[in-house]
Amino acid sequence: METFGTLDPLLKTFWLVAIPSSIFFLLQTLMIFIGGHSHDLSGSDGGFDTGVEGVDSVFDLFSLKNLIHFLLGFSWTGIAFYESISSPILLIGIALIVGVLFVYMFFVVIRQLQKLAEDNSFQLTDTLGQTAEVYLTIPEKKSGKGKILVSARGSVHELEALTEGEKILSGTAIKVVKIENGNIFVETI
Repeated sequence: METFGTLDPLLKTFWLVAIPSSIFFLLQTLMIFIGGHSHDLSGSDGGFDTGVEGVDSVFDLFSLKNLIHFLLGFSWTGIAFYESISSPILLIGIALIVGVLFVYMFFVVIRQLQKLAEDNSFQLTDTLGQTAEVYLTIPEKKSGKGKILVSARGSVHELEALTEGEKILSGTAIKVVKIENGNIFVETI
């Protein structure tokens, strides 16, 4: 290979962009894997809605991550096709298109990763309509609380419960009928 000083100015420019952007990309990736990265994968910090799927704000389009992705696609495409494409204008045009495709592919990958996220936090409303079992007897007509065992979101929860009817004994199957002021109301099935 030729020495760097004797390279064509266009090829030299591609290399001068490719080396620092590749190093920065590798460092950025390493920081994500070792936990030194404080943002989510998309890097979105803004609360704006652009209407573009996968983009939280217009500022996300012009982030440092997207610049690095663009520069990687642009520079390495220019280096890879330098020998096979003789027209500098065509080479730069193709490199620009690939750079934009790199940014687009980043958004596609992030969108797919975000679909994997799931909120499994328990909410009292998850128990509405659920069948449960009385664990500790529930006194009649709101005169005290008993306890029920109810399955919600893949786990069993022990919760305090009230009834508006007669006393419900331990071991009885019940149904959660309403939640009022943070209290769960049940009735026998």
